[in-house]
Amino acid sequence: MNHATLDQWLGKRIHFIGIAGAGMSGLARIALSHGLSISGSDSKDSSVVLALRTLGAQVQIGHDAAHLQGVDIVVYSNAIAKSNPEIRRALELDIPLLTRAQALAVLMSTSKSLAVAGTHGKTTTSSMLTVALQACGTDPSFAIGGTLTASGSNAHRGTGEFFVAEADESDGSFLEYRPFGAIVTNVEHDHVDFFATEESVMEIFTEFAQSINPQGFFIYCKDDPGAEKIAAKEFGATKISYGMHESADLLIDNIKLLPGGSTARALWKGRSVGTIELHVPGHHNLLNAAAALAMGLCLGQPAAALLEGLASFQGAGRRFELKASVAGIRVIDDYGHHPTEIDVTLTAARRYAGDGRVLVIFQPHRYSRTQAFLEQFAQTLDLADLAILLEIYPASEKPIVGVSASLIAQKMKHGKFVPNFLEASEEIISMAKPGDVILTLGAGDVNSLALIIAQGLERRFETQSLK
Repeated sequence: MNHATLDQWLGKRIHFIGIAGAGMSGLARIALSHGLSISGSDSKDSSVVLALRTLGAQVQIGHDAAHLQGVDIVVYSNAIAKSNPEIRRALELDIPLLTRAQALAVLMSTSKSLAVAGTHGKTTTSSMLTVALQACGTDPSFAIGGTLTASGSNAHRGTGEFFVAEADESDGSFLEYRPFGAIVTNVEHDHVDFFATEESVMEIFTEFAQSINPQGFFIYCKDDPGAEKIAAKEFGATKISYGMHESADLLIDNIKLLPGGSTARALWKGRSVGTIELHVPGHHNLLNAAAALAMGLCLGQPAAALLEGLASFQGAGRRFELKASVAGIRVIDDYGHHPTEIDVTLTAARRYAGDGRVLVIFQPHRYSRTQAFLEQFAQTLDLADLAILLEIYPASEKPIVGVSASLIAQKMKHGKFVPNFLEASEEIISMAKPGDVILTLGAGDVNSLALIIAQGLERRFETQSLK
């Protein structure tokens, strides 16, 4: 069932367990646009559920084995436990069970699929590639981990031949995609709950590179040692490099990093094709844009239109996303949860803040990651003027005895452990001054504090102006 085609789904009922989740709802919308019969279940009612029902999906609230009556194929997300009654019933009835990645592979089977992989930068790079291809008039389909700020959506079925997909390596499921072309932004040890060693991460990325269509492209960052190692392996796809390295196929130079964006000259195989102009900050985003530009050029798209698309890119949800500006204090939310990501985010925040301070509320994600990168977290978070640490967001993990966010704070010069969300918010609200940048950081639910902080700042400064 893994390599089914879309034609084989026609006339069948596809049931999504956890249909309102960010990734699953996007796939359900694309499936509905193909005229497929879609049902699903979710733990609670929401605006997403309402939208899917409006599009024609039959969505039940709560999980019940009875929901599988008349179902031909079941799609489930990794967040769903194997003890779920609908998964158990599917196994009893021998109904094919597909992961989200397997279902996405089916939905991409009629398109020229372009997968964006890497330890960091996947969401932003796949968003940039989508916007760049849209500017060329190709109307690509896309399924991305975050929301495209411009369209307010994370998935869409386009009319064009291309399908851009964010390829998540966290559980090895990206091997299902077998894309026409792929980008690998970087390769580093992460997801330590699944990959015990750096070598196991290298092995899975090598397999991914070998799964690319031999007529297609493997686009990788020449500046990244991990991606370089993968490119040195034997496989059929044409290898195209990008970065600041003088031998890169797409070379960026004349780099200017500004508080709210950046520019760089782009040379394609030794010839200037124009200037990358970005309205999102950080050197890492210039590299992400270079990856998208290289892919677009490999696909025969005009450089001028690709660069125009990149210049129009407004960011992706939870990627250095400006949530509010109150009395000259900017509140930014970011998904960064690995030391490398935090390093580039805080470097960008420091430039963005100018003479102001960088104040952070960080929520570590998973006990295993916290334990594995304790020293690195402490070191990189000390780039902030103050980092308040919330307790670890467990995701699906059981606690590891003795592992707590307080261990990071103890190793820091500017760190403080405040496990209570409201106390952490109040502390930041009371100390912030005009010119400061406040960052809510992490892959858990810390983003819920951005709005609370913004409202608290408004109250504080209104009160002060009344005195």
